[in-house]
Amino acid sequence: MKLLFQACSMIFTLGNLVSSQSQSSGWKDAINTTIINFNNEKMKITWAAREQFPGENVSFSYTFDEDKHKVWKSCPTYLLDEDYNSGCLFKTEGPTLAISIRNSNGSEELFSKRLKSDFYIKPNQPENVTFFWKEDTVTVSCNKPEKSVKCLRLELQYKSKFDKEWHSRTSKCCSVGEQGLDPRKCYSFRVRLKRLVPFCNVVNYSSDWEAETFWMNGTLLDSCDDNIKSQSNTVIILSCLLAVLLMMLLLVILLCKWQRLQKSVMPAIPDPKYMFADLFNDHNGNFQEWIDKTDHAVVQTKLEYEEPECIIEAESQQEDEKISEKQWLQEKIFTFSGAAENNDPKTAQIACLMPTPSTIASFAGFQILMNDDMYVML
Repeated sequence: MKLLFQACSMIFTLGNLVSSQSQSSGWKDAINTTIINFNNEKMKITWAAREQFPGENVSFSYTFDEDKHKVWKSCPTYLLDEDYNSGCLFKTEGPTLAISIRNSNGSEELFSKRLKSDFYIKPNQPENVTFFWKEDTVTVSCNKPEKSVKCLRLELQYKSKFDKEWHSRTSKCCSVGEQGLDPRKCYSFRVRLKRLVPFCNVVNYSSDWEAETFWMNGTLLDSCDDNIKSQSNTVIILSCLLAVLLMMLLLVILLCKWQRLQKSVMPAIPDPKYMFADLFNDHNGNFQEWIDKTDHAVVQTKLEYEEPECIIEAESQQEDEKISEKQWLQEKIFTFSGAAENNDPKTAQIACLMPTPSTIASFAGFQILMNDDMYVML
């Protein structure tokens, strides 16, 4: 059945092409015309007026009647080319059309043609186009036209900002899908309806493209330029943040270097607060109280940790000196006791002193030699 339909279509197409070459007996060459049937609603027929009819402002008439009693209608709306009639617009009223081009007064037919208007249909744009996304696959669909759905195909074209040419996908009306799209890229999409050639049309007519849309990862965008701008803004922001971090790192490194240089050139003055912590913590800064206790502690520490002198070679010599010193002291004792008997007050004061270890001290301008329980003023 399908083969029969195709054969009939081919025969009808060939017959239409043969009839389209018919012309009036008074015109030698065929007239080139452009015929468009807009969705089987309006016809548009144009010709090159200045080239084919130089100096002649021709008239146009048409009829959709197929019987012998045809009613010819004058063109309701002419298309002009520098004040010359170059085309005609009129309503589509049937599948079979006959046209006639005559001279300005209509007395001579310059061109005539009989054709099937259904073979020159240009479909309207697809209506209610929807995009359905699932991962990397998009399915585009539109409303089905009321007539000639079998003769229509839905064509989808898309490209990313990295593509120079459009990628095309065609399917039966009215749904087409494409997979393998990169969700990281922004794509431009456009769709249109096409008529099958040669089964439905003798001319490859397609509808105008539907408004271009922009998608990225299933999200509708106003433009792919917005995506580029957003990416560029993101790059700028990240670059600024990286620059700030690098500057902060450099400042930290320079600060550390400066501190080291400062310590090497200008050493820090020690804070007495930490060296004399007991002065400020225990004595509240009272220096006299702190020095008294500190001296006492130092003396005790020295006494506790004082090491006895080692007597090795000079031991005998020191014993001899002690013997001579005792003899000398005995002589001085007699002198000291005599002075005490004469009631010398300064001497009596010295005599009252407690015995201390052997040493020489300075007291009130006098030198006193103290040994065991004896005191001698020098």
